Amino acid sequence: MSIAAAVLLAAPAFAETPEALVARGAYLARIMDCAGCHMPRGPGGAPDPAGGLSGGTIGFQMPGVGIFWPPNLTPDPTGLGGWSEAEIIAALTTGLRPDGRVLAPIMPWPSYAAMSEADQKALAAFLRAMPPVARQTPQIVASAAEAQAPFYAVTLP
Repeated sequence: MSIAAAVLLAAPAFAETPEALVARGAYLARIMDCAGCHMPRGPGGAPDPAGGLSGGTIGFQMPGVGIFWPPNLTPDPTGLGGWSEAEIIAALTTGLRPDGRVLAPIMPWPSYAAMSEADQKALAAFLRAMPPVARQTPQIVASAAEAQAPFYAVTLP
């Protein structure tokens, strides 16, 4: 076998570098609009890119759920810092957190469950590679009187 043929046969094994995996994950996070919910907002309501995906500062009120705010997705301990790749992928594809809690219905995990295994790993790699941002997500509350941050009310017919 020639050296060129050997290089071509071996190329797929080296094609998925850690950098390429993270870049693919960043692309997926953009087209999946993770920032639409998980990026903090500035005083005028515009997204604050400096906050990364450190958690939404505008919550959602849903009947039967309460008022909740999108969590911190950075690898800080206040976010996904203690989660393994497998736990991140399980949450994205089954809607279950490592602690057994079900993700809020607004999280489109049923759609994400259709991602390929390679894309699941890429998105998890990106989330784990982001700079950690310490930002505690407000606790779920039952009423507007208890809310400590702004929120949208989602009504169901």
